[in-house]
Amino acid sequence: MKTRLASIGLVLLFMGALASMSFAQQPKIGVVNSQDVLEKSAEGKKIIARLTEADKANNAAIVKLDDEIRALQTKLNTQRITLTEEAIMQLSYELDRKNTDRKRKAEDAYTSINELRDRLFKKLQDEIVPLVEQIGKEKGMDIIFDLYKSGAVYCSPAIDFTAEVIKRYDAMKASGK
Repeated sequence: MKTRLASIGLVLLFMGALASMSFAQQPKIGVVNSQDVLEKSAEGKKIIARLTEADKANNAAIVKLDDEIRALQTKLNTQRITLTEEAIMQLSYELDRKNTDRKRKAEDAYTSINELRDRLFKKLQDEIVPLVEQIGKEKGMDIIFDLYKSGAVYCSPAIDFTAEVIKRYDAMKASGK
């Protein structure tokens, strides 16, 4: 809620600054959609694939633990009458341990996928920002907004240069820079 209010405040401040500018000097505004860069660039697709693979691996480990837990629960429920008190206690202990392992695995998976996502997205952003700045300077832009983060309802395609950013970013990554 605070970030939304801060964003609204920044937009209002920007609008006020634009209104106070002389009408003879119209600012050149550009936009780039960072989500499109992520989804459509070759490097962004690699990042998404890497995150998907990591998530699948984490989920597979959790599913395996779930299966082991179900098997222990079934064994405990179906053999309770024939098992000794000590065997019941041992199975209960093992079941508790597996539940704890599963909980830890889920927490670790959540943390690791978030850290990986943050690290990969930051790397992408660090590579994209100078490129956006370069294109903005070439096009004589005064300000460039990230369409994905701006909350904009409409944007003229004439000021959107996301496709050019994707094209240049792919070329940059292909050349090994």
